[in-house]
Amino acid sequence: METLFDKSRTALVVIDLQKGIASMPTVPYDAKSVIQNAAKLAQAFRKNQMPVFLVRVSGSADGKDRLNPVVDGENPWANRQMPPDWSDIVPELGPEKDDFIITKKQWGAFYGTELDLQLRRRKIDNIVLCGIATNIGVESTARFAFEYGYQQIFVEDAMSSRSEEEHKFTVKNTFPRMGRVRKTEDVLAELK
Repeated sequence: METLFDKSRTALVVIDLQKGIASMPTVPYDAKSVIQNAAKLAQAFRKNQMPVFLVRVSGSADGKDRLNPVVDGENPWANRQMPPDWSDIVPELGPEKDDFIITKKQWGAFYGTELDLQLRRRKIDNIVLCGIATNIGVESTARFAFEYGYQQIFVEDAMSSRSEEEHKFTVKNTFPRMGRVRKTEDVLAELK
């Protein structure tokens, strides 16, 4: 059987499973399924005393740190007031007392946060990545992780996107160039 990772050097990184983002429709997996799979992973990591990083996106109260580029597509966050609990981690994931909460201001979880510092101080060089959206927050984080030299496992059924096409393109074409794509059950089997 393939060994996916060294438990002593691996962390789970969960992207944007927060109330505001998890309330949006996703495919090919609905947010409830993604959250259930991510919660299973988080519990298994915690049971094995492996770090769990819960990443959320949140802006300042005045919104002045919000990115507002001129774009051809939709910018769903432009000039939008978020509800007070929008950035709260979904309750199925905790957080639990030893989890790390990383708050980001843009798509990727590395830029402008302490994620890399906290991983390296714990001698983590493998990350298991999941969350919403596959081709935005997860992929942006994965690209930085790849450039920083992390080994990565992408849990395909613990992530989803706004369209099936976006999810499948990233999973089929981008992630295999940066790491290994597996299912929740594959990772859980490694943690038994």
